[in-house]
Amino acid sequence: MIARYMGDGVLAYFGYPRAQEDDAEQAVRAALALVDAVANLRTNVGAALQVRIGIATGTVIVSELLIDETSAEQAVVGETPNLAARLQALAQPGAVLICPSTRRLTGGHFDYRDLGPVPLKGWAEPVPVWQVLGASGVESRFEAMHKTKLQPLFGREEEIELLLRRWRHATQEAGRVVVLALRYFCSAHHTNSALFPFIGQLERAAGFERSDSVTEKLSKLDALVAQSTADPEHVAVLASLFALPARDRYQLQELSPQKRKEKTLAALLAQLDGLAARQPVFIIFEDIHWIDPTSLELLQPRWSCSLPWWSTCRSFGYCCSPLRGPNSRCPGRVTRT
Repeated sequence: MIARYMGDGVLAYFGYPRAQEDDAEQAVRAALALVDAVANLRTNVGAALQVRIGIATGTVIVSELLIDETSAEQAVVGETPNLAARLQALAQPGAVLICPSTRRLTGGHFDYRDLGPVPLKGWAEPVPVWQVLGASGVESRFEAMHKTKLQPLFGREEEIELLLRRWRHATQEAGRVVVLALRYFCSAHHTNSALFPFIGQLERAAGFERSDSVTEKLSKLDALVAQSTADPEHVAVLASLFALPARDRYQLQELSPQKRKEKTLAALLAQLDGLAARQPVFIIFEDIHWIDPTSLELLQPRWSCSLPWWSTCRSFGYCCSPLRGPNSRCPGRVTRT
């Protein structure tokens, strides 16, 4: 929430009045988006605008300032807002600086530059400071927060032995199977963002970078879609998901919202069908309890095979193979954790 406007500055709270487990991550993402948005503003003075941002995380006491018995401002008491102000003053234009607590909570979600311990007014000892360079591109929020090697599995000897037997059989016989895995990630902050997991997967698969121009993104999207479908209209439809300029001859802007939705779902299904026509495809959805309604509609049973699913607390997955008939089931096992 916006707590206060201070001249050309803004004080914002994340985690109040409602706390969420990823408040620190969302604060950093908002800061990076703000830096990009302000840098793209055009003014009449001919000078580029820039902002500098400091983010600190810690325990504070919140008090309300009442004017005529009406809540006018929520003030915070503690060293955290002071630390954020010191970091903001230290930051260069266009930079986002964070404190050690924020760095620990954001984990591998971002790329950082370690600025080392920095003397700050009001602190007896130098404070370690990091500059956030951008999103790291890590796919899973679980992987972002657990960089260390996972512990060995316990009590799965039978399953591991089964996999080893299948592997030995595959290496000794003529048959070979290569499975393409696609990972989709839902978010608690995008439950109403249409096709959010599919857009994210396309961004990662195409290799979009923050510094890419519109032309570069279109070129990457063309190359990606060409692997699964030869219909040029599908590229134009998928480009509209990223607000990239579509080819005029398809007149997408003139279509009704319902017709554009139908074409978008058809293009996404055509891409998946094209991949599955060449090799088995295994699709993993993480945090599917946060899936948006449009993505859920796309996942309705409209595939060329009956799809099993593996259910866990964090995700489910299913596979689609071009080698099976429309009424046959892919082999699988339901597991729960």
